[in-house]
Amino acid sequence: MQTPFPKSDQDDFGPHFGLLSRQKIELMLRRSMILPQEDVEESQLQPASLDLRLGSRAYRVRASFLPGKERTVMDQLRALVRDEDAISLEHGAVLERGCVYVIPLLEHLKLPDSISALANPKSSTGRLDIFTRLITDRSEVFDRVARAYEGPLYAEVSPRSFSVRVRKGSKLNQIRFRRLNSQQFEITDFSIGDRELREHHKDAALVDGDLNLREGLIVRVALSARAHGDVIGYRAQKHADILDVDRVGAYKLDDYWDKVFARGDNRLILDPGEFYILASHERLHIPRDLAAEMVPIDPAMGEFRVHYAGFFDPGFGAAPDKRPGARAVLEVRSHEVPFILEDGQIIGRLVYEKMAEPPQILYGEGDVSNYQGQGLKLSKHFVMG
Repeated sequence: MQTPFPKSDQDDFGPHFGLLSRQKIELMLRRSMILPQEDVEESQLQPASLDLRLGSRAYRVRASFLPGKERTVMDQLRALVRDEDAISLEHGAVLERGCVYVIPLLEHLKLPDSISALANPKSSTGRLDIFTRLITDRSEVFDRVARAYEGPLYAEVSPRSFSVRVRKGSKLNQIRFRRLNSQQFEITDFSIGDRELREHHKDAALVDGDLNLREGLIVRVALSARAHGDVIGYRAQKHADILDVDRVGAYKLDDYWDKVFARGDNRLILDPGEFYILASHERLHIPRDLAAEMVPIDPAMGEFRVHYAGFFDPGFGAAPDKRPGARAVLEVRSHEVPFILEDGQIIGRLVYEKMAEPPQILYGEGDVSNYQGQGLKLSKHFVMG
């Protein structure tokens, strides 16, 4: 399938290893390592990732699954659903809240032995509480693509708070590519150590306050009126209208969200099963040569889950004065029991990874940077205020 990027005899990945920038993702397209079934759109290309597009059909399944080492995703789907029961997305269709769908994507891969990939939901997808994971053939894990993988990609999609309308070409998740040298083939942890993060912080501040590190940057939740004003969060309504994921700035927040107001004790009791949008106490900045991901501070803190869509592009949070200028928005869901959060409580950590080279266009410098400089902010679909 032809792409809008012309071939060049000078194409070269260079001597560096790490997460690949936009310019190298364009090189992968030119070299047919990424095989789009339709021409790639300019808006799909992010500083360090590629947005993935839904294909023309969705399969509703009874439960989530992984194919395992011996089967393809289509092998599993043929055993679970009939082909005539597939849902057409050509002109749009509704994915019902609480249901699970598997959707072939328009992008296929033909990776070399030196490149693997990992995926996560887009920021807007996480803020809509749409649970989304990438599946590949003959795999035993979600959101990971093995070195030298050749084949199709699939998205598992499960709306949790709102039923949503999607269509062929809708973008719910994104993929990053990691170039490895031969000594890294068996490595699973690519994060930068705390000592190196301290050195980065000296050169360009990672956070606006104290640098608190614990195998990454500690992130605390802001629940006081001092941080955000009277409204310190939003809770998803249980019985809202269908929401179209491709309509930007089209919805009133009061039709989908209840405001969460600051309390005198600066606490918030998370109700089991409820979905909240909160924000970090810290303002952040991701340097041009790094990317970051939000992860749990400790798996033993199992009372709640935070941040479905935890990837931060190089350049995120850069303020005009070069100081950290954006908060991390936190997508939070409590589990079996009510749980008390307090202002300033540790809620997650940012782990950083090196870019193979800085992107030529950083987050905030392109046309599509919906969350640069954000405070407490819902997804791009809502009119704030």
